[in-house]
Amino acid sequence: MYVCMCHAVTEDQVKQAIDGGANTPRQIAKGCKAGTDCGSCVRRIQALLGEHGARPCPTARLAARLGLADPAAEEAAGPTAAPAPVPAPLRAA
Repeated sequence: MYVCMCHAVTEDQVKQAIDGGANTPRQIAKGCKAGTDCGSCVRRIQALLGEHGARPCPTARLAARLGLADPAAEEAAGPTAAPAPVPAPLRAA
């Protein structure tokens, strides 16, 4: 399966880079250029790194420290209740 469509990088190629010692998306990019064009594959690269025991990216650590929600966890949780509607401002008659 392709991870990076821009540079035709497969999941197996990314796993080989990880097995070769790459610990960050930037190190993966040095070897195969995955994640250097449009960036849509970076989350998948981070997930593959996490599956292989690499540390999470600094932004994920910062989000956890600040108590911000993980977008991937929110998607997995499913839809949530809609926020209450905001009342219209009052106008003088």
